[in-house]
Amino acid sequence: MAGHSKFKNIMHKKGRQDAARSKLFSKLSREITVAARHGLPDPAMNARLRLAVANAKGESMPKDNIDRAIKKASGGEGETYEEIRYEGFGPGGSGLIVEVLTDNRNRAASVVRTIFGKNGGALGESGTVAFMFDRVGQIIYPAAAGSEDKVMEAAIEAGAEDVESDADSHVIFTAFEELSEVAQALEGSLGAAKSTAIAWRPKTLTPVSGDQVATLMRLLDALEDEDDVQNVWGNYDISDEDLEKLAG
Repeated sequence: MAGHSKFKNIMHKKGRQDAARSKLFSKLSREITVAARHGLPDPAMNARLRLAVANAKGESMPKDNIDRAIKKASGGEGETYEEIRYEGFGPGGSGLIVEVLTDNRNRAASVVRTIFGKNGGALGESGTVAFMFDRVGQIIYPAAAGSEDKVMEAAIEAGAEDVESDADSHVIFTAFEELSEVAQALEGSLGAAKSTAIAWRPKTLTPVSGDQVATLMRLLDALEDEDDVQNVWGNYDISDEDLEKLAG
């Protein structure tokens, strides 16, 4: 088990402002629909759907929206989405993995490539970045869920592999095959998680500093603003000093 780290710099997430809620809900709905189509439309019988619904609830998505997304899958309505993973490099040599759900593979590839090219990055071939990461289960709790010791104890009891805590959150890692079981065990001791996902965890971090920080943030923001993009993972490490300069 590990202690504090700068994990908040690894997977960049913008502040959730009111103007972005509809976009966020759209991405959550898309994941729920895809999960329901890949198995039974019952969260109790479909682990992926159960996690997707839990994540939607963690973002305060209305129950009607969740039910509508499941019914869309059950009725065979709407587009058929394809899951695609893109790999590329950002400023400073940082490695990025972009997970996409799209109804048009050619459009998605073109858009992602353009975003990389316009923001100091370069899209690579499959496998050029993924080897720098481990595929893991990731469960995030807010700091208010408990002390570092309490969360550590709960994680060990649930069968998790690692915990990283800071002032904002507790990030719990587990083998991705055991994510659903560990998440259920943790819910019994810590309550509902903020988010639960299959994640890409960097084996080592790549420092990014100076002017490259602003360029990297623009790249990440542009990727996350794209409707087809579900998740962006990176191995970048940015110092608190550089983050403060960027915010200022």
